[in-house]
Amino acid sequence: MKLTWYGHSAFALEAAGKKLLIDPFLTGNPSFVGPGDSAATASAYAAAIAGTSHVVVTHGHGDHVGDAADICIRTRPTLFCNYDLGVWLMGKVAAANGGQESGASFELMNTGGTVENGGVSVTLVRADHSSGMQEGEMAQALGMPNGAIVRLPGAPIVYHMGDTDIFSDMGLINEIWKPDVVIIPIGDRFTMGPRTAALAIRRYFPGVRAVVPCHWGTFGLLSGTPAMLKAELGDLAGRVVDLAPGGSVAL
Repeated sequence: MKLTWYGHSAFALEAAGKKLLIDPFLTGNPSFVGPGDSAATASAYAAAIAGTSHVVVTHGHGDHVGDAADICIRTRPTLFCNYDLGVWLMGKVAAANGGQESGASFELMNTGGTVENGGVSVTLVRADHSSGMQEGEMAQALGMPNGAIVRLPGAPIVYHMGDTDIFSDMGLINEIWKPDVVIIPIGDRFTMGPRTAALAIRRYFPGVRAVVPCHWGTFGLLSGTPAMLKAELGDLAGRVVDLAPGGSVAL
């Protein structure tokens, strides 16, 4: 499996002819492509979404929903997310597509549910966070936030935690799903910081093969770094996959 990090919490997973994007916040993401070069940004965006067959959105915040509506129109993927967010997003896709159906399909789910589509399986699990958008003067609640267990054919099992704090039921998530790769937020303020993220790995995922930090470095308010995570992980530090935005690794 090829894993690519686009900055913040946006990832691509590619295996067996499938390409799945998670939390595709590309436009407006300063970690994706630096400011001031619109041609480079457009080219990088086109490359990032090309061939997308599936999308997972963990929760309804702009830095995670990102370009999901546009991708639904351009590549017509299958999109997995919680029910409330999905209904809202379907409306956004229709509005952006001139009131017409986009050809994308939506797998509306909720916490604990597993859905398989086109050889890709997604399970939504708990995350301790929030989910909603501000639309004018109105706040729109968009269901519960989630993490996602993602299984592609012949590939390692990936657990993208979404935005979350540590919680003891991570032990159950590990027991039930046995992820090989954990994508974990470390930025602090809005999610766990490095110290708590390291505790989550040591206590609940001690056998995981790869730890991929996310939700760091995008904005000045996010203070956690992979170096801080490694320092807190001690003898497990060698399992951290420290990518630069746009970087990829084979897992």
